[in-house]
Amino acid sequence: MTSQNFFSSRAVRSGAAALVIGFAVVLSGCNSGGSPGAGGTSSPVAAETPTASATPTPTPTPSAIYKPADASGPAQNVPVPVLPEVAKTETKEGAEAFTKYWFSVLSYAYETGDLGLFESIAPNPCEACQKVSKVIKDWHSEGRWLVGGTLSTPVTNSTFTKGQNATYQVAVQVHQEPLSYMRADGTVARTDPQAPDQGNLLILTYGEDGWSVVELGSIAG
Repeated sequence: MTSQNFFSSRAVRSGAAALVIGFAVVLSGCNSGGSPGAGGTSSPVAAETPTASATPTPTPTPSAIYKPADASGPAQNVPVPVLPEVAKTETKEGAEAFTKYWFSVLSYAYETGDLGLFESIAPNPCEACQKVSKVIKDWHSEGRWLVGGTLSTPVTNSTFTKGQNATYQVAVQVHQEPLSYMRADGTVARTDPQAPDQGNLLILTYGEDGWSVVELGSIAG
């Protein structure tokens, strides 16, 4: 990992995500029952068994298809990140899983401009979080949008040692794809090229509502 800070003046402008998820449509068939024949000649006429009437299984409605942002317009039907069960626990595995989730939520916010989920897990004390929120608001106003900039976290690691103010540190490697800034008329304002992976420390605290972010800093050295 490099020692660059993901939220440096340039890197803060460089976050976006395209969380591509495919949807499969499962079609269910219908079963129909048969009708038994009549009784034999030596017995009275047997009562006929009514024909079983099968109830057709409704065909599931396909989920809205995700469309990443491109030159023609912003992303559509972006899947909302889901918090893993392990990320709800005050454990080493929980802290690392929450860190991955946090960056996926950041990606979602960049792609959609919806900051509700991000701000719920990155409260006001997080200065870097406030900076990135402003960038997102600016680039999702007046018809603008972002293309590319997929964020991923190949490596997360924590010693899970409780420090000052009951905080934990998680080291994280952040990878990001190139990003283009689109004007409302569809022209490109600028494009950021592929940047090297960056090493950061996510500072977390655990409370009644689970994990939340205190601050994000760079890994020096």
